[in-house]
Amino acid sequence: MAKFSPDEKLQAVMRYQNGSESMGSIAKSIGLHHTVLLNWIRQYEYHGEEVFKKRYTSYSVQDKLDVLNHMKQYGTSIRETAAIFNIASHSTLLSWQRSLELHGIDALQPKKERRSSMKKDPEQLKDTKPVEALQKEVERLRMENAYPKKVECLSSKQGKITKQDKAQVVYELRNEFSVKALLQLADIPRSTYYYWVNTLNMPDKDSELKDMIQAIYEEHQGRYGYRRIQDELVNRGHRVNHKKVQRLMKVLGLKSLVRMKKYRSYKGSIGKVAPNILERNFHAEKPNEKWVTDITEFKLFGEKLYLSPMLDLYNGEIITYTIGSRPVYSLVSTMLDQSFHRLKDEDTPLIHSDQGWHYQMKQYRHTLKERGLKQSMSRKGNCYDNAVIENFFGILKSEFLYLMEFESIAHFKQELSIYIDYYNNKRIKAKLKGMSPVQYRTHAQQVA
Repeated sequence: MAKFSPDEKLQAVMRYQNGSESMGSIAKSIGLHHTVLLNWIRQYEYHGEEVFKKRYTSYSVQDKLDVLNHMKQYGTSIRETAAIFNIASHSTLLSWQRSLELHGIDALQPKKERRSSMKKDPEQLKDTKPVEALQKEVERLRMENAYPKKVECLSSKQGKITKQDKAQVVYELRNEFSVKALLQLADIPRSTYYYWVNTLNMPDKDSELKDMIQAIYEEHQGRYGYRRIQDELVNRGHRVNHKKVQRLMKVLGLKSLVRMKKYRSYKGSIGKVAPNILERNFHAEKPNEKWVTDITEFKLFGEKLYLSPMLDLYNGEIITYTIGSRPVYSLVSTMLDQSFHRLKDEDTPLIHSDQGWHYQMKQYRHTLKERGLKQSMSRKGNCYDNAVIENFFGILKSEFLYLMEFESIAHFKQELSIYIDYYNNKRIKAKLKGMSPVQYRTHAQQVA
């Protein structure tokens, strides 16, 4: 673009002020873009003819911050702000804005001011050096105090601090401290920081999906994990990978509030460990041929509950169960006694469990021996050796625990009894030819 003298700029503005010509026609006649002419007009309106006189103005860091803050506070455009503060080109403001956005307040320091320190008299430098060093030390201490506070605030919400969180803290403090110093303190690469900053202004393509995930989570009061939320999204016509749901829930800070985990009853070899006779052969030819058992733990209303069921591998039926607030031996012994009521004289099922201390007890082994029953145990730390009962616990979690709302522990126990009756009598299974466990057993007995 051609350079224009102060008189030529003033003449163009006067032509517009006379009102006989449009801004576009004036700009075209002198080979100028109309937006530049608009900037001249605004400068003239704010500052008069003096605005076009040649000048060199050095802006301090505070001057630049005042201009940018004015633009932010009053919502003026880049060009109007340039005119208000008599800045020759609006691109100067764009440069300041971008530098502050990316590099922080230190990027607004005038370059000449940085170089001028090299030309100072040695004696003068000797006098100012202690003061400058003290100021830098004060800034460093302020930064080291401010940074951990913001990091702690983020980590308290999410449980841990990520590189993205660190980049966010650096971005929030960029107007107070040097970005370079902050990145060193945060111990993250510059590339990580600038990648995160560049994504700030990009639209969130997953915003709608995040809203749906949040709504489902709140609708079920935190009982749903990412897999059940994925199922609900599919039910609502939104097919999305479970890994993506898990990732977005992590971003939103959502996780299932109800947890049911396997009770770890292994306490070493405190009794006798039986061999693994079952060896993952979970197929049974008839009822009461192979049974499996285990204990799992619930956490509800700030209390723990322990469930000890017995399952028949023939049809997956829950023969009986006990539930209690403590994992004492009577939890297992009572369940075992109740199971025996199902046996006929000729029934001698193999009973398989893990190596939990209850099943190593002398009393437990003696009870089985009295009935002429064989004992089998999983290998140490191998949950796959007892996969069928583990699968039942998973179904119980998915279909009962996460779907129901409980008023108390007593209400939970009542609903558990109803669900296990449903599981045995009504819940169909594909591998049982579309019948429930009890229907399958009854049908087999009738055919026989």
